[in-house]
Amino acid sequence: MSTIYAPTLSEELLAHCAERVSMYDRENRFCQEDFEELKEAGYLLMAVPKEFGGKGMTLAEVARETRRLAYYAPATALCINMHNYWVGVAADIYRTGDRSTQWILERAGKGDVFAAGHAETGNDLPIIYSTTKAEKVEGGYRFVGHKAFGSLTPVWDWLGIHGMDSSDPNNRKIVHAFIHRDMSGYSIKETWDVLGMRATRSDDTILQNIFVPDRYIVRIIPAGFGGADFFVLCIFAWALIGFANVYYAIAQRALDLTIEAAKKKTSVTMSHPMSHHAEVQHGIADMILELDTIEPHLEKIARDWSNEVDYGPQWSSKIVSAKYHTVESAWKIVDRALDLSGGFGMFKKSELEHLFRDARAGRFHPANSALTHEIVAKTALGINLDEQPRWG
Repeated sequence: MSTIYAPTLSEELLAHCAERVSMYDRENRFCQEDFEELKEAGYLLMAVPKEFGGKGMTLAEVARETRRLAYYAPATALCINMHNYWVGVAADIYRTGDRSTQWILERAGKGDVFAAGHAETGNDLPIIYSTTKAEKVEGGYRFVGHKAFGSLTPVWDWLGIHGMDSSDPNNRKIVHAFIHRDMSGYSIKETWDVLGMRATRSDDTILQNIFVPDRYIVRIIPAGFGGADFFVLCIFAWALIGFANVYYAIAQRALDLTIEAAKKKTSVTMSHPMSHHAEVQHGIADMILELDTIEPHLEKIARDWSNEVDYGPQWSSKIVSAKYHTVESAWKIVDRALDLSGGFGMFKKSELEHLFRDARAGRFHPANSALTHEIVAKTALGINLDEQPRWG
């Protein structure tokens, strides 16, 4: 599946996105101009197979391009990753000969935008469990629930959702579906006023007994880890590796800004710039040593997925591990950058200030620390992931 990687985005387009970052963050508004330019450039077609009018790029290739954009505009890269991961999921499933998600590729190839509606209050195991009710009715399902973090709220055509069918309490099912913007039975609640990643405009979506016909029901699988199939694993891979590359780019940007500033910053006690201060050098070295561990890990997992390496049941562990490692390392790097900024990083006019807030958002993205440790440990120990923890 490997192809020759060719960058999608021009330096001019990336510069335009960089120029608007502070405005979007300050005004807490969606990155509309970025979105329009990126769509025109074919950024939303990266994962669409060539036979459907796209670029046919693999997860590894899309991840690199996500990282390039995130270096200049993290929130923009993060929100559009929601579209690219849905298309990537559909493309990987299509390559196996399964045509259940082919319609997603057809619609994406024609310009439709897909977004994610999975986050729910009180549900720390998104995708495999749900607080949303899914009821089977003639011709489809009805969904009732409250979805948070509804990515790409102003522009999506299709929102991927999931709900729990508990009609048989002993055999609960998770129903994955897509709703179209023209459907009735849902509303958008403007809730987005947050610490970081403000330009994503991820408002809540309220499902008010919305009917979804069978043709847009893409999976019905048993609840829990035991019911997770290739569709669910694809979501983990494309979403989390995309997230991770955004935060890797933030860390790289923070390091570059720190190095640049250290060469210019002066002190009344030194005849040379602060770059000659031993502790500044120590701090920058720590940042580099931390950063150097991220790319090999991320690249290997993305490349192995794209090359269909068979890790069997270890794949979930490897995916969440790569995301967790990246986010935690990125946070350490950005936090150290603020230390070395000498107070300037506290000001809103400092790019480090918004990078610091954006970096913190990485820990909110699934899988969180608790779930990551559970998946990694249970996988290593050969314990059923659905087994409940026992204390004492």
